[in-house]
Amino acid sequence: MTRKKAREQAFLLFFEKSFHPETDIEDIAELAFDSGLVENDDYVGMIAKIASEKLFEIDELIENNLRGWRKTRISKVSLAVMRLALCEMLYVDEVPVSVSINEAVEMCKVYSGEEDASFINGVLGTVAKTLGDKKDG
Repeated sequence: MTRKKAREQAFLLFFEKSFHPETDIEDIAELAFDSGLVENDDYVGMIAKIASEKLFEIDELIENNLRGWRKTRISKVSLAVMRLALCEMLYVDEVPVSVSINEAVEMCKVYSGEEDASFINGVLGTVAKTLGDKKDG
């Protein structure tokens, strides 16, 4: 499976998680794998595990980088895309920050729209600056 397809599969898990915040993403992943809705791929499983362990930190980072917004106002698609991108940006060393941001913007264009894509680009760009682009540089 390509990394791009693996990201889309992981996005589906993050999106489902937004409808079931009380359910652990690893449980969501297991159900999705068992039902065949998501392919059981090493990268998808790794991202689900990391997100499960670090979801509070990821969501806190999102909340802290919103200007005049609250996380509850973000669409479920945008939230899922940002969670995935931030998970990669923070915890997957082999993926450059710029790639995570670009893939998130492109995914949002497909599943949501241009306006949401610009919003996500802004939030993730702000986070990248606070991280100092440590993985790109």
